[in-house]
Amino acid sequence: MKFLYAILTISVLAIPAAASPVWYSASLSGAAENPPSGSTGTGTAMVGYDAATHMLEVKVSFSGLTSGTTASHIHCCTAAPMSGNAGVATQVPTFTGFPLGVTMGTYDHMFDLTDAASFNASFVTAQGSVAAAEMALATGLASGTAYLNLHTTDHPAGEIRGFLAPASVPEPATLALIGAGLFGVWRLRRKTA
Repeated sequence: MKFLYAILTISVLAIPAAASPVWYSASLSGAAENPPSGSTGTGTAMVGYDAATHMLEVKVSFSGLTSGTTASHIHCCTAAPMSGNAGVATQVPTFTGFPLGVTMGTYDHMFDLTDAASFNASFVTAQGSVAAAEMALATGLASGTAYLNLHTTDHPAGEIRGFLAPASVPEPATLALIGAGLFGVWRLRRKTA
């Protein structure tokens, strides 16, 4: 019976996890602008990239801006992680449906990265194809060389921004595998006691 539980535990752990997005997060601030904007506005961004489905989810929450929003997008890729400036990688002048003319708000949208309209045309041209643009953006997200920027009337070059870095929240599939493994070990130990 011990052997059966051991085999079951190993089998469960060997099942590949379903594809799920890798999440990146950023705290948005005026101090993170280059050069700093002096804004006391703040925000948070969560960006989920799923390589299997080629989808990018962008979630943003912001408040305290000095004037109404005029644009928002992801810039990529800087020469060094977490510093510098780069061109716009995603839609210009702004994400589809992003709230404009406001000093606070939220946003949540899914982008199909196989669609050229999800990107800045000059970013696609520089990369050579839509597929190459997706890979460049994915690499920029993973390497900390991509940032989300919010532009406003008072700060047309950008009022608040933040570099996107891997989020520290484990994926649900990872948690399920850990839980299954711990349950199997617990059952095995319980049977031997």
